[in-house]
Amino acid sequence: MAKSIRPYHQPAGGWGALKSMGTALVEQHIAVSGMATLARMNQPDGFDCPGCGWGEPKHTSRFEYCENGGKAVAWEATTKRCTPAFFSAHTVSDLARLSDYELEMEGRLTHPLRYDAASDRYQPVSWDDAFALVAQHLKALPDPDMAEFYTSGRASNEAAFLYQLFAREFGTNNFPDCSNMCHEATSVGLPPSIGVGKGTVVIEDFDRADCILIFGQNPGTNSPRMMTELRNASRRGAAILSFNPFRERALERFQSPQSVVEMATLSSTPISSRLYQVKIGGDVALIKGLMKCLVEADAAARREHRQPVLDWNFIRGHTAGLHALLADLEATSWDAIERRSGIARADIAAAAAVYAKADRAILVYGMGITQHRHGTKNVQQLANLALLRGNVGREGAGICPVRGHSNVQGDRTVGITEIPSDALLDGLKARFGFEPPRAFGHNVVAALQAMLRGDVRVFIGLGGNFAAAIPDWTQTQAAMRKLDLTVHIATKLNRSHLVHGRDALILPCLGRTERDLQATGLQAVTVEDTMSMVHASRGHNAPASSDLRSEPAIIAGMARATLGASSKVDWEARIADYALIRDDIEAVFPIFQGFNERIRQPGGFHLNSLARERIWATPTGKANFLVCAGLCEDDAEADDAMLWLTTVRSHDQYNTTLYSLSDRYRGVYGQRDVIFLNAGEMAKRGLEADDRVDIITLSNDGIERAVRGFLVVPYAFPDGGCAAYYPETNPLIPLYAHDPESFTPASKGIPVRLVRVAPSRTAG
Repeated sequence: MAKSIRPYHQPAGGWGALKSMGTALVEQHIAVSGMATLARMNQPDGFDCPGCGWGEPKHTSRFEYCENGGKAVAWEATTKRCTPAFFSAHTVSDLARLSDYELEMEGRLTHPLRYDAASDRYQPVSWDDAFALVAQHLKALPDPDMAEFYTSGRASNEAAFLYQLFAREFGTNNFPDCSNMCHEATSVGLPPSIGVGKGTVVIEDFDRADCILIFGQNPGTNSPRMMTELRNASRRGAAILSFNPFRERALERFQSPQSVVEMATLSSTPISSRLYQVKIGGDVALIKGLMKCLVEADAAARREHRQPVLDWNFIRGHTAGLHALLADLEATSWDAIERRSGIARADIAAAAAVYAKADRAILVYGMGITQHRHGTKNVQQLANLALLRGNVGREGAGICPVRGHSNVQGDRTVGITEIPSDALLDGLKARFGFEPPRAFGHNVVAALQAMLRGDVRVFIGLGGNFAAAIPDWTQTQAAMRKLDLTVHIATKLNRSHLVHGRDALILPCLGRTERDLQATGLQAVTVEDTMSMVHASRGHNAPASSDLRSEPAIIAGMARATLGASSKVDWEARIADYALIRDDIEAVFPIFQGFNERIRQPGGFHLNSLARERIWATPTGKANFLVCAGLCEDDAEADDAMLWLTTVRSHDQYNTTLYSLSDRYRGVYGQRDVIFLNAGEMAKRGLEADDRVDIITLSNDGIERAVRGFLVVPYAFPDGGCAAYYPETNPLIPLYAHDPESFTPASKGIPVRLVRVAPSRTAG
């Protein structure tokens, strides 16, 4: 598509979504077969969407998929093939010059491949030789902690459980995980507050909520199936308040492709009752302002003998720490709140009044809350806001962190964690008879720091695109190239396969849509969605190649080759019948009681949340109000030229996967090297639309971090901030810029300056 910038005036969803999804199916040469595949997605006997982790009502809808879910299926079910002949014709150096979009457009990987340094090409390798190479490198390590076992959120529960079992029997807890880069602030921030590191709602709660508050989340792009719940809530009169720097189209209005009336009349449903454009980094200030309004309104109500605003029965019976929170709110001035949040006091008060009026409210948030240097504090202040009104542990109310990939939550549930509990390790020991390592392992930041020190020699990636997703590319990708071995289990070619170690393997696996035939017959895997619902997934399509293996089979092959006859695990039996893996999961994690029987239920089953039952697994035995001192002012040296950069995803993107180079909701077509900036900030810098700028990080370690020649796009955005696409701007994120509690990289708040590029730089 030709490059252009032009406004998009249509609602989210609707005919635009159908057209875009249809185009994706045609581009992948599956215009007819793709529709048949989509008909099986999110159905009781079908496969789970390989895209986002949003839940479905009982998995029984006849049409339960969205535009981006359809594109995820098109990308996987494509007839395009990336064969050994392709790699024979291209050196890795040649491939590195292709865009990420071009790499994935080559189609499905068909054979296991090994990098040959002499020819600078990937060449076919047998599965046995590939597994032997992994074993050779792992067994040569002087310390098991010199290996990193990375996991993508698309891996099934069965694959993730075997993966952590293999690594722990090998002797390490090094599990850098995609969750470390997105929602780790949830996993770290919520347990001290409410005792669990997950949300407390189920999808039916959206049918009962009077009010839905959305913080830092763009559902129309990142979890489009959520739009059904938001549309239904809006149409029945629930108040929806959105707090986000961008006025995202899906937060404004939505046209449901399942509504005959809306499609026929070109009408749509308003989503947000109000949309507040909070400044980058101003979330704690905003939330404190909302809480301060509630407290002030409650004091006035009690003086006048009216119904209290705070839920005092809940607070007295279920919480601790309120007095410290009240003192902190009292000490926080309105001037500071308005300055830091960018929202006027009157607007905050109006939002608080809507929240106070609601009997049942859900607080939704995404990575706009978690990917900050103070992401954990953001999460905990949101929990405080919920607790003040008793909106945890009752129908139609709760905390709803919107996870990304379809099983990122499940992977963590079944043991993908670098900080394992004693209960997990004791459970593994009791089930399998080996002593797992007790020392905590590496998260993503720690893994990268260890690579930079030279303390890591082997990297194994279960899915994902690690080299593109990580921050600080100049340093971190260079460190990855010095590893002895990199291994990637993947369905399609991506950037990580080109940022390789001295030895490197690409191991192609089955996709979610494909039949998984093992010795005992067709197998099902399971996933856990963002609502903690666990359900089975069964592919129906023929595999893209007869040389593909399932993720569990690949993990078992590496484990057998590495651990040999001394292993305490019967790997062959578990690959022959995945039900045995689920028996293992049930034995180690009692919450999965009756696992194999329960996944036969339509829609699967819910993993009970103690917080949902108002049982608080915290040291105090209560839900805790947690104080955040101040307003999370960042320590960058502010000057008139500085801006806070937030990274965003385009609408035609899922994580690092690009379905096209366009972003129609923001009016960007055929390009991604753009920066969004409001008219006032442009004027301050003497910039005009279509100017080109270099974006340079204001680093504090003396290292220059810059991306060059980005197109200036005028856009309504808060003062003091700007936005650009991920992962193209990941080189700007210093490895040191992360939340000190969760180690989540601060992708949503990087201090930068812009330097206008001379016209001669952009000629042609």
